[in-house]
Parts: sequence; structure tokens; C-alpha cells
Amino acid sequence: MLQQTRVATAAPYFERFVTRFPDPATLAAASLDEVLSLWSGLGYYARARNLHQAAARIRDLHGGELPPDAAALAALPGVGRSTAAAILALALGQRHAILDGNVKRVLARYHRVDGWPGTGATQRRLWALAEAHTPAERVSDYTQAIMDLGATLCLPRRPVCERCPVAEGCGARSSGEVDRYPQPRAARPLPVRATRFLIVRDTGGTVLLERRPPTGVWASLWAFPEAAVDEPVEDWCLVRFGTRPRGVTAWPTFRHTFSHFHLDVTPVVVEVSGPECALSETGATLWHKPGSPPPGGLAAPVAVLLARLAELPGGGRFG
Repeated sequence: MLQQTRVATAAPYFERFVTRFPDPATLAAASLDEVLSLWSGLGYYARARNLHQAAARIRDLHGGELPPDAAALAALPGVGRSTAAAILALALGQRHAILDGNVKRVLARYHRVDGWPGTGATQRRLWALAEAHTPAERVSDYTQAIMDLGATLCLPRRPVCERCPVAEGCGARSSGEVDRYPQPRAARPLPVRATRFLIVRDTGGTVLLERRPPTGVWASLWAFPEAAVDEPVEDWCLVRFGTRPRGVTAWPTFRHTFSHFHLDVTPVVVEVSGPECALSETGATLWHKPGSPPPGGLAAPVAVLLARLAELPGGGRFG
């Protein structure tokens, strides 16, 4: 959960998650919907899907116990080299160098490492430094200390250099260039895409939700059906329900930003009724009552729109 998320944000999610899933077997036995539901709001949902898949592999391939081997751990979905090393160093005291975001920042500043840490050459240099600094003894203490150093003192902005225990040897501090390291990725404009959320409502106020595909944006989450901005809503309803909608109302467009693009979303409320619209529910579609517990994980803007629907007079009924 701490990958790309602050401790203060992740802590309550962690408590709920480990209370419900105290071991890999319990997590592996749960449905993906339940896992994603407990993750809703944290974002970067691939982490939750990877955890679920990793738990199944631990159960099926390793007898329900984390393997005490770096290669086996790194082979689990979502783990990788640094996370595997951190697990073994912190839990078992094995000597393994780690290189999470905080450690990269500490090492880049201390040694004045040029280049964005995401490039191959810079990453190799940082791994070599991480390996060189990792001691043979008290590996767990060192690993926790260097992560905490980056998380509490060697901050991305306004680092607390006057309290740093290794300030005297820090190259960036001695040169007065703390803010120069680590160097950022070259800025590039994010592309903009556009779509429409079709908020299909029946006379009782329930709305149609669809499970997203297992890969891609909002993978495996529940969301509204989408339509291209140039696709007539009436045509969509004719194809989907065999009838025209009773009403179509567009709400203001808003922007949702991902790490690699902007998505401009126009919600369109589509009012349907009649026996033709009694769409049978499947594993990928269902009728949901806004305000009731979600069926699983929800895409963030979908959760916001459902809350807005629940606040409408009459619970969103029309007709």
C-alpha cells in the first residue's frame, strides 16, 4: 500500500485489510470484488489485484508461507527486486540491498548522482551504491533506518538537513544543491482523451454498472457503460435495449488525470423504462441502487457520481 501512497493515507486501509485478510490463504480465498472494495479510494488498483494473485500463488506453490528466497519472492505478482529484498531484510535479517523511492532520494543526494532514477544507467548506479552501503550485520535496523531517513528527513521538498545524522558526508548538502537531486524526469505534456459515462437509470432509480475488463484502465472495477463522444446515445440504447431512452441529460464534463494521460469525462444520464430494459444481470453487469453498498471496487469518478445520484430527490427516481 505504501507504493505511491503516503503512510497517513494508507494506515487505515492497512488496518482494515489485515483484519479481514490476516494471512495469504484468507486473502486468496476471497473474491476479487471484496479485495477491490476494501482497496477503493487508494488508487493504483493493480496493487490490489497483484496482492490477490500473489496470495493464491503463495497458497498453491509455497504451502501458504512466504518463500524465504529472493528469487521466489520477486517472482510473485507485484513484488519485484526491492520489495523482495525489503521483506527478507526486515523479516528475516537476510542481507539484501533495497532501493525504494526514499532510498533512491537519500543515495542520489548523498552521492550527487546525476540523471533521473528511472533511467537504466542511473538505476544501476543507485543499486551499486545501495549494495555497497548495506552492512553485513543489523541489516534489518539499517534497512528500516534508511527508509525512514528518506520518509521523515530527506524529504522531496524542504528536507530537514539540520537533523540528518549523515548530513556531514552528504554531497548535495555540502554543495548547496539539495533541491537538484534526485533529478526529475523530463517534463512532457500528457495526452488528453475523452469519453462519456452513460448513467443508465430505470424508473426505480437503479443504475446500470459493468465490470471493467481485467486489463487496462480501472481493470476489474465496476463502472458505468462508456460511449464515444460522437456516438448517439439513442443508437446505443437501441443496440443495448432495443428501445429508445425516455430522456437524455448531459452533466458537466470533468477531468480525471491518470499518470500517463488526462481523461475528460462527460456523464450522461439516460432514463430507460419498460420490459425491454429488464436487462438480466450477469457476472459483468448489474443494476445498482445508489447509496447502497457497492458490489465491489469502484472507479473513483464512478463512486463520486453514485454519491451524487443518491442525493437526488426521491433517491434518483424519475417518471
